Amino acid sequence: MSGAAASRWLDQLETDGYCIIRDLLPRESVAALDTDLAPAFDAAPLGNGDFYGYRTKRFGSLLRRSRRAADLALQPLVLELARAILGSACERIQLNVAQAIAIHPGEIEQFPHRDDDMWPAHKGEHEYLLNVIWPLTDFTAMNGATRIYPGSHKAVVEDLGQLGAPVVAEARPGDAICFLGSTVHGAGPNRTDAARRGVVIGYSLGWLKPYENNWLAYPPEVARRFSPELAELAGYTQHRPNLGNYEGQCPSILLRGDTPEYPQATDALRPDQQAAVRDFAEAQRSQP
Repeated sequence: MSGAAASRWLDQLETDGYCIIRDLLPRESVAALDTDLAPAFDAAPLGNGDFYGYRTKRFGSLLRRSRRAADLALQPLVLELARAILGSACERIQLNVAQAIAIHPGEIEQFPHRDDDMWPAHKGEHEYLLNVIWPLTDFTAMNGATRIYPGSHKAVVEDLGQLGAPVVAEARPGDAICFLGSTVHGAGPNRTDAARRGVVIGYSLGWLKPYENNWLAYPPEVARRFSPELAELAGYTQHRPNLGNYEGQCPSILLRGDTPEYPQATDALRPDQQAAVRDFAEAQRSQP
């Protein structure tokens, strides 16, 4: 995908708060992922709550349930967009969630919401999150396709009546439905006789507490099988200064298999911080 194409999608995300990128992955690879996840879809219980839904199934930890989930999480264009949107406010992005969702017949429309409301912080200066929904089955207006409210990422919404009409994100396996954490959206009702299945891969600022606890979802014995890039997304890295460390070290040392009992605490500072600390320390050492 050319840089010009990436710029096009970035412009749409910034203008409308969402975009749908058609045929970003082969349908065959998405079908294979759906097959891998079928046992979990069968075993997972229906939800319990007015937000999660009573006719909807959800489960996470996708990177350990199927090796094909990594193809979604590491899709180059999506990562380029995520880093462009989030990179002004963090040194590195992280995996916020890797979750499968099945909306079963009879489910009602989900409450329209912004995903960045999970963090009780000031909004408007930068984005906190980019979500990507990958359909595993066709998304239609009848089976619960996500409803997205264009331009809502720029609006102050105090009442649902202000939202206007949503766009129904109809899509097929292989398509990527991308939207900002500040964009109001919600799953539609399923009025068919079959479940609508999809996967949500979300990316957030590297210094935020993520929606999914990645170190529990992917403990070291699991993450050792990841590529370095995937392990970093899953939290096995530090965000300067020193955030997310293990015993004063980058937590990637846990993936080597030879972690010392007492690792050596080592600075992981931003360049400006490193320079300030070094100048101060050298001045102290030079004193008689």
